[in-house]
Amino acid sequence: MTAVSSQSQTIAKNSYLYDAIVIGSGIGGLVTATQLAAKGAKVLVLEKYIIPGGSAGYFERNGYRFDVGASMIFGFGTQGTTNLLTRALEAVDTSLETIPDPVQIHYHLPNNLDIQVHRNYEQFLQQLIQQFPHQAEGIRNFYDECWRVFNCLNTMELLSLEEPRYLTRVFFQHPLACLGLVKYLPQNVGEIARRYISDPILLKFIDIECYCWSVVPAEKTPMINAGMVFSDRHYGGINYPKGGVGQIAQKLVEGLEKKGGEIQYKARVKEIIVENNQAVGVRLADGREYRGKRIISNATRWDTFDKLLPIEKPKKEKKWQQNYQKSPSFLSLHLGVKADLIPPDTDCHHILLENWEQMEEPEGTIFLSIPSLLDPNLAPPQHHIFHAFTPHWIDDWQGLSPQDYHQQKQQAAARIVKRLEKIFPGLEAALAYQEVGTPRTHRRFLGREDGTYGPIPRRKLRGLLAMPFNQTAIPRLYCVGDSTFPGQGLNAVAFSGFACAHRVAVDLGLY
Repeated sequence: MTAVSSQSQTIAKNSYLYDAIVIGSGIGGLVTATQLAAKGAKVLVLEKYIIPGGSAGYFERNGYRFDVGASMIFGFGTQGTTNLLTRALEAVDTSLETIPDPVQIHYHLPNNLDIQVHRNYEQFLQQLIQQFPHQAEGIRNFYDECWRVFNCLNTMELLSLEEPRYLTRVFFQHPLACLGLVKYLPQNVGEIARRYISDPILLKFIDIECYCWSVVPAEKTPMINAGMVFSDRHYGGINYPKGGVGQIAQKLVEGLEKKGGEIQYKARVKEIIVENNQAVGVRLADGREYRGKRIISNATRWDTFDKLLPIEKPKKEKKWQQNYQKSPSFLSLHLGVKADLIPPDTDCHHILLENWEQMEEPEGTIFLSIPSLLDPNLAPPQHHIFHAFTPHWIDDWQGLSPQDYHQQKQQAAARIVKRLEKIFPGLEAALAYQEVGTPRTHRRFLGREDGTYGPIPRRKLRGLLAMPFNQTAIPRLYCVGDSTFPGQGLNAVAFSGFACAHRVAVDLGLY
């Protein structure tokens, strides 16, 4: 039988033949899909839920539009190459109006350490130096080194590090930047911070600067990632999408369909079809099958290799799981709050921690976003949105009766609200709406193993060197999202999407 006749029979048997099938419509999956569609590939995205976006989605209740995940968004700058969300939308002829945020985070830390990370770099440094005047030189040296990492990244187009021709080209175009990144790849933030800083409290501050996006302290946080985050907040800035974070996914889907791509909702992938040790398609829970030349999983690596594949887990994945574990999930409070509670000039994003030793404990650190300060249309008149979330493990929410589960949610929410009254006195009395999500909620609606935020190192590793790229040990199967290089965060998974699409496009002969 010829290859042509065999392919024809496959098409007839399975109705469709796609260049790429993407499992999941998180931002990593959607960036991969849109980049491939923009290059002419026939792409199908399969999403188990009723809207796209995953943890960058939204939901509406009683006139409030709540972000599912964090509201602190990188990647919407207008210059350089690290503005990946801007570039992803432009690739499919769409755009999104954004609102600049003058302060990335307002920290409320032990012993009344109060720090605002201003968009203006010098203003941030001066505030930090005012708190730690004896470490003025070290503070500047540390954050300036983060800029050196960022400047290396920001000079080159960010595509697949698995594609030899790209690596050759970018090295000849930017040799010094490439050598700089190679230098930082095996390094973590903690070891670099300790070169310049000796004050133990200031080192704790560097820990929470990392923890607020990596969910691990500085000694386990790769320097490459920190260079991006600690500098881009001053370069491209934090910019909130008008209409809420969910608009990013909505616009990417709009662009995908403009370019001829497809997305199906309520389409839960049950299994990745493997034939002759190659991924060739997917089987849905309702029995439908779709065949594709390349299969791309935006599920976590735990869900992909432990649940979706009908074959033994590859050794490479077993080794990865020895190096990385699931991070905790979150307890989330979505609150409607009367506007007269909020003082003038309140910042959008806050982090509250009363005890340094509890930073990594469940309910130790509280994250708070008030996105309606930037976009008032997200809430009813004279009201604001509070989205408070704090790490929690799913084991603490298992095996409960419905009554006990509800009671435990209400008790946890009351504890969080009481602690937030340190920043906003009278918060409990000002509540107009409350909805509580647990790790079980995240697992159910986001389809993530144990509701996890993503992978974290089991121990101190050598920077990003242990983080996998997009190709897997299964031919024609790729992974994208926070389980791949460079890790967690919206702009990071967009980077993963650009890299994955580039690698797949080369493999499909589209480059």
